[in-house]
Amino acid sequence: MNPTELLCDVSAMQETSFIPSARPSLMDHVTEHGSASVAYVKAINNDFSELSGSDIADIAHFLCVLHGRHPGVVDHAATKTADIVAREWLVEAMEGFTAERAFLTRLTVAAGPISGVRTEDQSNATVLAQRKALEMLSQSDRNGCALGASFALVLDWQAVRPLLEQIAVKLGVEPRAAILPSSEKTAALNAELAESNIVERAINFGVDQILTQHRGLWQLLEARRNARNSD
Repeated sequence: MNPTELLCDVSAMQETSFIPSARPSLMDHVTEHGSASVAYVKAINNDFSELSGSDIADIAHFLCVLHGRHPGVVDHAATKTADIVAREWLVEAMEGFTAERAFLTRLTVAAGPISGVRTEDQSNATVLAQRKALEMLSQSDRNGCALGASFALVLDWQAVRPLLEQIAVKLGVEPRAAILPSSEKTAALNAELAESNIVERAINFGVDQILTQHRGLWQLLEARRNARNSD
């Protein structure tokens, strides 16, 4: 199977939410439905040494394609958010992801070029389509949608960052600590803004779309790894 077939249709983000009405905390939801829930990520956490140089190059490259470009999800959200309560969080998140983009770029350069798994491989085009979908999401005029996407990105990055730090050590890149907003600060802002049911639904939608795209990316990366191993 072409690995791109494992991804969801990123161009048709229907308004559905996996968050039930009596939902768990935002952090618990991100843990249950985000990167930490993906089998490939669990396998890497159990044994990082199983990753080949090509696997590492894939992770660095495609994460950089998805989140290494400026403006990103949080930057777009900041231009769409007039809520004063959210401004401090957004400024901190923007500054943090400026550093994360630079970190991703260093890892991508150090890891070297990726190798296509088949002549018909469309992985790069697929992740570019994901990035376009996230750009549309984070520029939504619906109040709360872009913020929800930003919340999910910051929280799910907590599952992604330790893997990137291991990759950095492997590649000889200094793994400086992330400076993103804490999960407690993010959850508190989410709770405050979610007092409005309309805004809460929009936040939940933004959260779920980011998590869906991240799961799809890891599934693509695993499919590429499996394809290389089978060749």
